[in-house]
Amino acid sequence: MILHHRVDGPADAPPLVLGPSLGTTADLWRPQLEAFTARYRVVRYDLPGHGASPAATGFTVDDLADAVVTLLDGLGVDRAAYAGVSLGGAVGTALALRAPERLTALVLCCTSPRFGDPRAWRDRAALVRREGVGPVADSAPGRWFTPGFTGAGPYAAMLRATDPEGYAACCDALAAFDATARLGEITTPTLVISGAEDLPTPPAGHGRVLAEGIPGAAHTVVEAAGHLANAERPGPVTEAIIKHLEGARDGR
Repeated sequence: MILHHRVDGPADAPPLVLGPSLGTTADLWRPQLEAFTARYRVVRYDLPGHGASPAATGFTVDDLADAVVTLLDGLGVDRAAYAGVSLGGAVGTALALRAPERLTALVLCCTSPRFGDPRAWRDRAALVRREGVGPVADSAPGRWFTPGFTGAGPYAAMLRATDPEGYAACCDALAAFDATARLGEITTPTLVISGAEDLPTPPAGHGRVLAEGIPGAAHTVVEAAGHLANAERPGPVTEAIIKHLEGARDGR
């Protein structure tokens, strides 16, 4: 599996990999890019069928994690910090379980060890295969952001440009993902970030489960933020991530 990627920031800076959510591209992390590239060599990737990555079928979240390891190998990166939103966060969880030696720190943003009833994801995959991404793009702003947010347009446009099969295959991967029973095995220093008004992965039922299940994990709840908290409330999310990554480097 080939994941299109972009690299920004100083070549000699500590590497930081950023994973996007279902239906978005590497540009989901654009609000953080200036602050992150001042400190890190930032690697952003696109999910299969999203952005510039070719579509793929029949893959799992573990396969996506393995593809990130392959990406790191190709860049000559032995160890990196990782931050991911939603599906990108699930990839981070899988990375921490499959290749902990490759991670220096982990940030799980608006994500979950299990994304609800698998049937709902399979139904969404079937809808997109049948009708395209239009129906889910129409409803995306209401799932992703709080009602008062006015900047949803660019993110909905990312979804409208997504390959339907790539999107559906990611839904299938989410349907099969359940890391709940293995959270206690994660040894990477972890920060969980939740949006206080996140509808797909509410803090109580998702972020808290991650934070309580991963040994030593911290949990930050960002007020007035929905599912794409890093886009809706970039200031506090950026600050929390940098504080965690710097603390992990210093051994705090």
